[in-house]
Amino acid sequence: MKFDATFVALIALGLFLVGIIRLGVPKQIFGALDARSAAIAKELADAKKLREEAEALLAQYQARKAQAETEAEAIIAAAKEDAQRVVEETRANMQAAIVRRQKQAEESIARAQAQAESEVRAAASDAAIAAAERMLKGGLDAKAHAKLIADGAAELAKGF
Repeated sequence: MKFDATFVALIALGLFLVGIIRLGVPKQIFGALDARSAAIAKELADAKKLREEAEALLAQYQARKAQAETEAEAIIAAAKEDAQRVVEETRANMQAAIVRRQKQAEESIARAQAQAESEVRAAASDAAIAAAERMLKGGLDAKAHAKLIADGAAELAKGF
């Protein structure tokens, strides 16, 4: 057997591997790999937990958004109803005011008409008195006086 460089290198490699195995280097390497694998698995579990929490928060915010939209729609509907009610109340108040004003105008017209009638009657009776006075001064006989008084009384009775 010849000891050449390749053979010596092979024996050195064998002794190196036996030394590494005796020192427990493969166990340390596999232990480190297992620890790293466990750390990565833990990080993945934490990431999964965080994702689930984020999804739960998203669902919660979406539910709140939907609830807020529903409340906003209810508020808008209530505002529309209130506006409609105000319009109807205003319309009713305006109609009542128009009826009141129309009634006041009719009463004012009736008062003015009554006053005008009163003034016309007063003027007519003043004229009748003045005419009667002129006639009386003109020297009528008793029969003509009686006829004038009867006619005037009949005329006054007609007017009232």
